Amino acid sequence: MLRHLVEALRSPRTCFSLQKTHRFLYCLDTGWAVGAEDSDFEGWAFPFPGVTLIEDFVTPEEEAEMVCLMDQDPWKLSQSGRRKQDYGPKVNFRKQKLRMAGFQGLPSFSQELVRRMGLYPELEDFQPVEQCNLDYSPTRGSAIDPHLDDSWLWGERLVSLNLLSPTVMSMGREASGSLLLSPAPPASPEASMDSMLGPSRSVLCHEVEVAVPVPRRSLLVLTGAARHQWTHAIHRRHIKARRVCATFRELSAEFCPGGKQQDLGHELLRVALSFQGRPVL
Repeated sequence: MLRHLVEALRSPRTCFSLQKTHRFLYCLDTGWAVGAEDSDFEGWAFPFPGVTLIEDFVTPEEEAEMVCLMDQDPWKLSQSGRRKQDYGPKVNFRKQKLRMAGFQGLPSFSQELVRRMGLYPELEDFQPVEQCNLDYSPTRGSAIDPHLDDSWLWGERLVSLNLLSPTVMSMGREASGSLLLSPAPPASPEASMDSMLGPSRSVLCHEVEVAVPVPRRSLLVLTGAARHQWTHAIHRRHIKARRVCATFRELSAEFCPGGKQQDLGHELLRVALSFQGRPVL
């Protein structure tokens, strides 16, 4: 993972959002966002919780088979040069309404993926109710703008499987206020707390972009602040070759046992985990 971080740190300034002044790189080994080389905040960092990256989650053979199966179904043209396949209910987030029409479950090839997710402590009780496949291509100028995923229907964890090529997830925060910076810790979790006891600086939240390198065939999990407070985006300049991403979402508390829409949530899960789905048109 250090290799991915160093490569990103050495990339040109144009690899970061031009709307953000200060560039930081997420370090998987420490869980901190570290100031980029040759920047005003080189050598400074801040804790960046809520990111889990599982490298080599699938094998090259599994990757090839999954993409082949996806390509046997139609892709719909989406926004910003993307193509998509939806496996989930049709949702109007503004009106907070949904309907099951056409939803027959997640695709059969995802059953093994979901089983494997449960082997990791962060995902042992993860039950996805929706899967969205996105197809990015540099020839179409594919990207996805900074956004926060809905939290009325979708729950705490966002889980994405990155296929065919590496990319960078760019995370920003439009909140007022500042982030407190400390000297960047060595690449070991044990040293992180010591860094917080030294001298400090600060930077305005809305001027910061954190780049999270996402290797090919890795699984990225966003929770907590990374899920609810920091927007995430994929910039066009970070799509160098075809990229396919499968994102899995779980239900929010409102649709879980004890929530006011628990019965609907139970039915959504029953259908989703039948693994008999085709893309919803």
